[in-house]
Amino acid sequence: MTPLEELPLRPELRGRTPYGAPQLAVRYALNTNENPHPLPEALLADLQVALAEAARVLNRYPDRDATALRTDLAAYLSRTGGASVEPAQVWAANGSNEVLQQVLQAFGGAGRTALGFTPSYSMHPIISAGTGAGWVDGHRRDDFTIDPQAAVAQVRAVQPDVTFVTSPNNPTGTAVELETIAALYEACTGVLVVDEAYTEFARTGTPSALTLLPGRPRLLVSRTMSKAFGMAGLRLGYLAADPAVVDALQLVRLPYHLSALTQAAARAALAHTEQLLATVEAVKAQRDRIVAALPAMGLTSVPSDANFVLFGHFADSAAAWQALLDRDVLVRDVGLPGWLRVTAGTPEETDAFLTALGEVAPTHRLGD
Repeated sequence: MTPLEELPLRPELRGRTPYGAPQLAVRYALNTNENPHPLPEALLADLQVALAEAARVLNRYPDRDATALRTDLAAYLSRTGGASVEPAQVWAANGSNEVLQQVLQAFGGAGRTALGFTPSYSMHPIISAGTGAGWVDGHRRDDFTIDPQAAVAQVRAVQPDVTFVTSPNNPTGTAVELETIAALYEACTGVLVVDEAYTEFARTGTPSALTLLPGRPRLLVSRTMSKAFGMAGLRLGYLAADPAVVDALQLVRLPYHLSALTQAAARAALAHTEQLLATVEAVKAQRDRIVAALPAMGLTSVPSDANFVLFGHFADSAAAWQALLDRDVLVRDVGLPGWLRVTAGTPEETDAFLTALGEVAPTHRLGD
């Protein structure tokens, strides 16, 4: 087998490792922030019909602009996002990662710069590198929140072509205040991408950045159907922005990038929005249950508006991760010393996690 180093790889990709969480055979896999609840039977039945109908015309290319799907997504955002969104403002692709890749292809690229406030979603710098854009780490406070004044000053100094704000933030979980997002928009001359992959899990009263879209043509809000909708295997992401942004993304999207089957399945799921989002409250209850149980174990957490909890402090987070794995519980080591991240699962999964953590914490928490 030829070593990777012997291939004529682009210099900025040398020495990098692919994105990925461990896929291990464990009883309780709580490391990838999936919605643990199965799809409702009524949706499964409708999916069979929708996919069978789409399959009849698989000899033809799909609607390359996904017009019907974008109309349904706009209706969903208008009902739930606190702002009116038109179909012309919506774009969809194979997961939010492809949406972000298209954004960087259109507005980033060689000789341009992207900035994100790390620690945050690790795919942002990976996609930036893959499209040739330089990357700058934005600053966060010690409690992982964004200092608005410091962030605005850094954006003004760097003048990135693409700025990322993840809200709720992954891996830390906390949403970013709209005032901070608005201030960052005014400070930047490029596009500002608010990654709202987990926004449906936000605590009550947390507004979406969709409400900031009017009058801000360089503001983009990305979403996914992988989390709250429980459709991680579908790979459907989307964004809302000024129609001119959608026009720009169509310059770089591959022809017929969304298959007919993907479009049909996504539309079937959107017709069952109320049933699918009913699981969100159940997941939030388990998230809050985890947070409430940590202090009795001598541990703490970062306030979470997502379907996961960043918890610590550990003397050695890698050792604590392994101790949990030894008990058949897989969580995520996100590379932050002293911290681990756990997905809020079913009540049974939460029981297993808290039982295992209760055994692990006394010998692995900081100070013991």
